[in-house]
Order: sequence, then C-alpha cells, then structure tokens
Amino acid sequence: MGKKEKATIHDIATKLGITASTVSRALNNHPRISAKTKKLVNEAAKEIDYKPNSFAVALRNGRSKLIGIVVPTVNRNFFSSVVRGIEEFANERDYRVIITQSYDDYEKEKQTVDALIDAQVDGILVSLGKTTSRHQHFKKAIDAGIPLIFFDRVAENLPVGQVVIDDYQASFKMTEHLIKEGYRHIAHFNSPVPVNIFKERYRGYKEALETYGLSVDPRLILHSNLQLEDGRDSARKLLDRKVPFDAIFSASDYSIVGALQELKKHGIRVPEDVGLAGFGNEPFTEFTDPPLSTVDQVSIPMGQAVAKMFFDLLENQGKALPVQQIVLSSEVIFRASTRKFS
Repeated sequence: MGKKEKATIHDIATKLGITASTVSRALNNHPRISAKTKKLVNEAAKEIDYKPNSFAVALRNGRSKLIGIVVPTVNRNFFSSVVRGIEEFANERDYRVIITQSYDDYEKEKQTVDALIDAQVDGILVSLGKTTSRHQHFKKAIDAGIPLIFFDRVAENLPVGQVVIDDYQASFKMTEHLIKEGYRHIAHFNSPVPVNIFKERYRGYKEALETYGLSVDPRLILHSNLQLEDGRDSARKLLDRKVPFDAIFSASDYSIVGALQELKKHGIRVPEDVGLAGFGNEPFTEFTDPPLSTVDQVSIPMGQAVAKMFFDLLENQGKALPVQQIVLSSEVIFRASTRKFS
C-alpha cells in the first residue's frame, strides 16, 4: 500500500466549501472569523486527521523551537549524558534538539555551526573541539542574534554564557587524596591542546603537589590524546625512563585504563605499588580490577543548567544581560585503585 498523503488546509477548504485562507485564519483563532466557522474548521480538521506543520507554525511565531547542540563526540558517557540533560529539559518546554558532532575537527565544527545557523535554530549549545583556536563561526552566530552557550570546553575570549565544573578543584582534591594515601611521586597524563579543562586539571595537580611540599617533576608529565592506547604508551614511557613513580593521575579515564593494562603486564600491583586515578567517571571505571578512582563531572545536571541558561536568555532576548558563568561542583570518587592504606 502507498503512503497516505498528509491532510492539508486545502482539504479542509474543499470539504467545507470555503477558501484556504479562511481555514488558516480559523485554525489560528483570528478574531475576524466567526465562532461558528472556527468550530466547523476544527471539527473538519479532526475528521481528516489534519496536523499543522509545527516548524512552520513556530517560524510564524518567530521561533523554530529547535536547539542545536555541538559536541566533539556522542561516543562518550559524559557528552551523551549532557545531551540527555539538555534534551529532557527542552522537551518539557516543547523544544526539540539537533545533535551534531565535530569529532574534534575545526572544519567540521565550523560547517556544523553554519548549518545550524541556516536551519534557524533558536540557540546553539557547544562543547569546543580540541583543535579549535579561531572563533569566527561562533561570532557569526552571535551576530545573527542566536543565543550561544558553551559547556565543559569553552571559548574563553567570547562574551557568552558558560557552564563548567570546577576542574581545578576536582584535580586538586584527587591529587591531595593520593598524597594523603602515601604516594609521593605522582605522574600526570594530560593533553597538549590549550583547552580550559586540561589547563585547569594540570593546575590543580601542580598546586596540590606544591601545597604539600612536593616538587613537580617534568619527567612525570606526559601529553597525549588521552585515549586507551595513549595510556598504555605513556605507562611504557614511564617504565622505560626508569624515573621513580608510585601513582598516576590522568585527565581522562580512558588513558588511565590503558595504564592499568600496561602496569599489569609488567607485574606491577595496583594500588600497592602504583595508585591510579582518572577523570570522567565513565561507567567502566567501576568494573575494572581494581575499580578506579575518578571524578564525576555531574553531566546530567550540567545539561540541565545549560538548557535553563538558554531558556533564560530566550525569555530575555533583546535585554542587556550580564554574561553568566555557572561553575558546578564535581564529585571526587575514591575507589580501590588509590586505597593504599585505607
């Protein structure tokens, strides 16, 4: 069987013997259309299962009721959970989301933002790609009057709203925990890209060491893309350098799992010989052997905070509002991988 054609206002007009413009006005509750005609039109619309084009209706009201989301990837629990928080909050307000991925590629991110602008979304919510250093595509959205909000990875020089966690404080607390557990030679895995989250995680690590009178050994700091294989490779480099280390704190859960695998291959016990801690609270960290200490980035509350900020901006569009930055507290989770004594 062929697909049933969607009913239109012309079908209602033909059924009632009136013009399509009269049907349109009746459906939109125009004051010049009589109550009797409105009743007939609405009854006919129900009979033939007419449904208005919600996008067209929204555009007539000056809004598309669409929110564009740009994330590096949805293949991470953190980003998918932030999107869930945004989507749940938006759906309750009859908004829908368009989810896009930049894959940490500047050109893809630029093309995606341009496409969202062309799609007439009511707002764009972004977590910056690792390779993004120029922001003209975001300025284009701002110039078009589209509310723009960054979350997690932010463009620090743009005067727009931001929602982040306190990466510095979380990193400080995790490093402090390692020190209090008796670890003294703590290596750190980080990213070489100058993105706010990685800078803040390194700063927290460094200042915790300094606070407790421990020196920062540059030989114990390794930069990579922080993926699983990068963790294995970084752990091998530490072992090959023969520099004493008794703990590793990584800015990513993925690379710390790689380190765990590599250390086990060499017969190194965790946490007795080396303590391990990551960042992100990916679901697998609870099921490794031993379970890994990590930082939960409160992803769903972050998504809800981003969505709320967007709707606040939407309601106050045209007003001069101060640029808002929301800093959420994260949860530092201590598990068996760092429990040397406790």
